[in-house]
Amino acid sequence: MTLQRMDNVGIVVDDLDAAIAFFAELGMEPEVRAQIEGVWADRAVGLDGVRSEIAMMRTPDGHVRLELMRYHAPASADAAGPGPAPNTVGLHRVMFTVDDIDGTLARLRGHGAELLGEVARYEDSYRLCYLRGPAGIILALAERIG
Repeated sequence: MTLQRMDNVGIVVDDLDAAIAFFAELGMEPEVRAQIEGVWADRAVGLDGVRSEIAMMRTPDGHVRLELMRYHAPASADAAGPGPAPNTVGLHRVMFTVDDIDGTLARLRGHGAELLGEVARYEDSYRLCYLRGPAGIILALAERIG
């Protein structure tokens, strides 16, 4: 058996429209928006009474997709505080390569993004930063230089 591809990364959010707007501002393109419910959803997710809405967003090259999910039922479990720290064990960030890190940050700040540290330079290769987006999601941005 051979792995075919990584299909998507799923992120649960409390405000689906705000998350869609945030990732659209980043440059992702909406692909599908749908309601998810029924016995099949309960079985797949392992919860009873699933009723959710999803939005699939893809990168312009079509290789990476995010599945943004808002659960209407059962109620979503909220993380305490602004979200996990960047060094928390488990899935904690999604990284995107951008053409202009400063311009991207300026646009995303208009959607509530908060820079976690500062834009740092890695040798003569990249400018990098971490930021917190909607629902406490940590994103990393990389701009190739040189």
